[in-house]
Amino acid sequence: MFDKFEDVMRALRAARLATFVYFALNGLVLGVWVVHIPAVEHRAGISHAVLGWLLLLLGAGAFAGMQLVGPLTDRFGSRRVVPLSAALCSAALVLPALAVNAWTLGVALLVLGIGNGCLDVSMNTHAVQVEAEYQRPIMSAFHAVFSIGGVLAALIGARTLSWGWSTTATLTTVSLFALAVTTVVAPALLPRPEAADTLERPTAKAATWRTTPLRIWALAALALMLMLSEGVANDWSVLAMRDVLDAPAATAALAYGAFAVAMTIGRFLTDRVAARFGPVAIVRYGSALAALALTMIVFSPSIPLAITGWTLFGVGLSGTIPQLFSAAGHVDPTAAGANVSRVAGLGYLGMLAGPAIIGPLTHLIPLNYTFFLPMAFCVVAALAAHILRAKAEEPQPQVTHPPAAGVHTV
Repeated sequence: MFDKFEDVMRALRAARLATFVYFALNGLVLGVWVVHIPAVEHRAGISHAVLGWLLLLLGAGAFAGMQLVGPLTDRFGSRRVVPLSAALCSAALVLPALAVNAWTLGVALLVLGIGNGCLDVSMNTHAVQVEAEYQRPIMSAFHAVFSIGGVLAALIGARTLSWGWSTTATLTTVSLFALAVTTVVAPALLPRPEAADTLERPTAKAATWRTTPLRIWALAALALMLMLSEGVANDWSVLAMRDVLDAPAATAALAYGAFAVAMTIGRFLTDRVAARFGPVAIVRYGSALAALALTMIVFSPSIPLAITGWTLFGVGLSGTIPQLFSAAGHVDPTAAGANVSRVAGLGYLGMLAGPAIIGPLTHLIPLNYTFFLPMAFCVVAALAAHILRAKAEEPQPQVTHPPAAGVHTV
């Protein structure tokens, strides 16, 4: 009996490690692409304006991939869909390096976006399954490892550029590495939950937009608002430091650096806090802290105070999105993929909409005052955090989620 328990624990730990690997690979692939954007733009012979429009195809592809793969994950299981999605995302990394004009680059970014969207939803769905087996919060750490993958991509890009590697050589090498790792870790993923095969309610019905529970749409709305707020830090933190506080370029870069580091560290710490106080507290007080941090940023008279604000903003937001993804996946284990795809999809649209909303507002009011919009979104998220609390009549995720085939709930 003890040996069987040890085998179960070993399989569960292997599945968790494999999930970490896929999150890191996703961050690595996207990060390597971002590092080489200038070189790809030069090879394709396009302007910054054209590149901006083409990047919308990357976002559109990601959204389409998310909505496509959600029901497929519910039907075939993460163990099949995650490796295929990772392979598509990894192989597509080479395509932008081969683009020679705007049309070919547009197709390459669309395919890369689809692969990214498929991997995003399928690996988050598997993360929900692993979390259910562990019976304790572990989702935030997966998202933190995604950020680590991005940092690794920046280091790899800097090193290969200093060596004089071509963009094609670097992207091809990373692509082949990611494909190899995908093949190696795929067998460690958990098999499909047994209830997905025995439940009488058709999975296809649960996967449609019309039958998606209202609670999922509420979680998706919160994801849209919070990821738009996160996008503000990605797109405008450095520019606000330079334009509003007249900070030197090197100092202004510290604003985003402080935010990114705080996000990563915060996500590594969030799971323990969520285990003690619950996901509602993470979203409620995290969003409230983010709103207060934005207030500090808007009215900051000094550079150190503004950098402190961006740091606190990262701390506040760090654990919110993983809690939303986790809650969506636990609402109905047989439709976890579809539900996660709704929340992730609308959240991704929010991040893309940030520049489109904040940019025009700067023609009417100073840039720092436009941050009142994400501040309001954070306040709404704090007030609506109770949505994450499971209804009293609903069993908790660790009870309703059946053990995967061959894995017993710990």
